[in-house]
Amino acid sequence: PPPYNNRTHFPPSEDSSSFNRSTHRPRGRGGYGYGPPRHFPRPEQQQPPRNFNYNHDPPHRNNRPPVEPRIEPENGVVANFEAYESIPVEATGENVPPPVNVFAETELHEDLKNNIERCKYVKPTPVQRYAIPIAVVGRDLMACAQTGSGKTAAFCFPIISGIMKDRLGSGLSAMPHGGGSDVAYPTALILSPTRELSCQIHAEANKFAYQTGVKIAVAYGGAPIGQQLRVLERGVDILVATPGRLVDMIERERVSLKKIKYLALDEADRMLDMGFEHQIRNIVQQMNMPAPGARQTLLFSATFPDNIQKLASDFLSNYVFLAVGRVGSSTELIVQKIESVQDMEKRNRLVDLLRRNVVNGKLALSLIFVETKKGADALESWLCRSGFPAIAIHGDKVQM
Repeated sequence: PPPYNNRTHFPPSEDSSSFNRSTHRPRGRGGYGYGPPRHFPRPEQQQPPRNFNYNHDPPHRNNRPPVEPRIEPENGVVANFEAYESIPVEATGENVPPPVNVFAETELHEDLKNNIERCKYVKPTPVQRYAIPIAVVGRDLMACAQTGSGKTAAFCFPIISGIMKDRLGSGLSAMPHGGGSDVAYPTALILSPTRELSCQIHAEANKFAYQTGVKIAVAYGGAPIGQQLRVLERGVDILVATPGRLVDMIERERVSLKKIKYLALDEADRMLDMGFEHQIRNIVQQMNMPAPGARQTLLFSATFPDNIQKLASDFLSNYVFLAVGRVGSSTELIVQKIESVQDMEKRNRLVDLLRRNVVNGKLALSLIFVETKKGADALESWLCRSGFPAIAIHGDKVQM
């Protein structure tokens, strides 16, 4: 065939002076513009065939190299590990595994350990030191620890590692299973009380599962269910969900719990306080989930009231009880002060506190509670006018 001519796009033997655009349209571009056919690149532009070897890292969209997650401390604040060392920990049960001092001592999957190092996790917190060795060997766990003590990693690490080891032992590839089906069969289920906490757990778990092939999805109310169902159709290993949305998906026969091997309940006491006990018991006991002993259950709570004790006895089998710090107390790392201020002086005093609350030369993040929705909107407007970027959140706001 004649060589490609970038100027005329017709064979050299044809006279360009007599060329009629109205009757002779160039091929390959639909008549709009010149150039080679878009779907047939020149030989020197052709890419070598991609090798999709699913026994290693899964392929990435557009054949781009994966981008490692950026891990930065929030507001420049890092954990006070010196204070953590003084927190008492008590573990009771039969044959309790000893705690670890560094993540390298754990029996987690090596790829997960590499991700832990990528995430700049240097030293485990007290709940992680004890909970990870207990969970890695397959024991059920009831842990009482304060919010902010590192519970998310304490149950995410063993679950992700367990799924990776199960695949390695069965000879399966690293690609997630269950894709292309109308019904999702997750291997692990993590229940949490709110959409905000579910999204936070989902983000953290995705960070830990970087390049492992473990696929994680999240389901919560207050958002369209269609998009969440489409994500589940592509396959899921770990499902993070709120009880109400999960029950909805199960009743629609879009999620099945028959293959659950790992169950984690985060902030279980808060879920019971919010009235989710009936739904939680329905999920665990009435919706085809494997019985205690056939699955591993990890239950985390900040307090240990009677209803949590009853829940633990019903859901867990031969479990280890872990108490980190004083059960039911507020975290010792928070300084609490009470100031008596007249109503007309509150806003000026608030401004003084905000201006003094500086981290690394910037105003630190602050959370302010007010009594009414109207008061929240008024305070938001006043703070913005005073030079403090602010936003109000209350029940009349749209969450989408």
